[in-house]
Amino acid sequence: MLFLKGHLTSNMAPIIEKENKMENLDEDNNPDDSDNLWANILTEVQSSSGSASKLPTARTVLVLGDNECGKTTLIAKLQGVEEPKKGSGLEYYYVDVKDEYRDDQARLNVWVLDGDPHHTGLLKYALKEETFSDTMVLLVASMSQPWSLLDTLNRWADVLSDHIDKLRIPVDKMHEYEQSLVRCYQAYTEPGDGPIATQGPPRGDINPLHPPASGSDEEESLPLGEKTLSHNLGIPIVVVVTKSDAISMLEKELDYKDEHLDFIQQHIRKFCLKYGAAMFYTSVKDERNCDLLYRYLVHRIYGFPFTSPALVVDKDSVFVPSGWDNEKKISILYESMSSMKPDDNFDDVISKPPMRKVIQRDAEVVAEDEQAFLMKQQSQLSKQPAPGSSPAQESTAGRTQRPAVQRTPDRSPAPSANTPSPMRGKDGKPQAGTTEGMLANFFNSLLSKTPGAPVANKAAVTRDAAAELERMTRGKRADSNNTSTDSQAPPS
Repeated sequence: MLFLKGHLTSNMAPIIEKENKMENLDEDNNPDDSDNLWANILTEVQSSSGSASKLPTARTVLVLGDNECGKTTLIAKLQGVEEPKKGSGLEYYYVDVKDEYRDDQARLNVWVLDGDPHHTGLLKYALKEETFSDTMVLLVASMSQPWSLLDTLNRWADVLSDHIDKLRIPVDKMHEYEQSLVRCYQAYTEPGDGPIATQGPPRGDINPLHPPASGSDEEESLPLGEKTLSHNLGIPIVVVVTKSDAISMLEKELDYKDEHLDFIQQHIRKFCLKYGAAMFYTSVKDERNCDLLYRYLVHRIYGFPFTSPALVVDKDSVFVPSGWDNEKKISILYESMSSMKPDDNFDDVISKPPMRKVIQRDAEVVAEDEQAFLMKQQSQLSKQPAPGSSPAQESTAGRTQRPAVQRTPDRSPAPSANTPSPMRGKDGKPQAGTTEGMLANFFNSLLSKTPGAPVANKAAVTRDAAAELERMTRGKRADSNNTSTDSQAPPS
């Protein structure tokens, strides 16, 4: 009986529990209670996922580059501002980032450092130990001066490396940052081949700039090349070559060929390979790759979806995402290089052109009216004597144009006997200018005589000289009287 009792008791217990559950189920079918249950579930889901889906506000972009390379203009384009405002020192901007799927919005902080090397000390305000994990760096160089491209990138990379070395980041923490860049580089896949390229890392506690390690990633990842991430700074870098529209100018004015452009590109891509950086050719003027750069930044910083593949065909719109490139792909550019080698010194191949004089284009030269110019030339020619005119004609023209001036007779030494008589014109008047010539000949003849030589018949020489002097005096007096008479005569 005890066995049966126990057996019956054990068999009846499930029946009682089943009846109790049915009663509870009938109570749960109450419409008011079911509405409250679903409302509580939705509230719990929203409270648990609301903080995780909110965009972080501490993410930052640090922009480094020389002056006049287009840093401020590029950031203004990302902001959607038409007129950029330029400052000095360390400038702060922000870019509005909107998440249309989750109806969220955040501000991406942007620090732009002045290109003056004296301002590099201001980096301590933009890149700190606390903000290191939330920062991405943009190294900017301009295609308008391709001969300084590689030097600019190396110099600013050294400035960034020196500053990071001064930060008090624990060694194990820095090693974790470096390994996260390696994992991110290895995890890249072409769009459509995997979730990494088409869908960013999940938002929330995971930082897309430094994704955490997972067992599957370590097993499936491929080893890096020898030069890939050889200069791992532990911070994501994007190299932006601005003013790519200047390539057409380089081809026309400096005779750049495709091999020159490929030579430049392969050097920049090798630089990006060392730092694990992405590369963009942008042009704000022609609006090339500016929108693509924005989408790539929000993809790497916030984990937004990104589906654009690499672009290496168009020489002025190049895009190489981090993780896509390797030495084998870069070697394809070697095929177009005929007059140079890939390992040639960059400065020897892409040299700075000689300095040319600056043309003042602002000064406008107005051409003089043709008729006014010809009138000036005519007036100047009329003042000059006609070619082939004699001194007598010039003297006669002068007498007709200006009043005569009474001149006193010249008191000159008597000419020698062999001095020729003065030349006279058709009207019998002595020509002007011949008297001075005869006097010059007279004195020259005296000087040409040998000192101490005997002179024959001194009296005859003296008489001849006196006679010649008298003739010249009479001729000058007659010339003076005629000139006075011509000036007093009324015009015909």
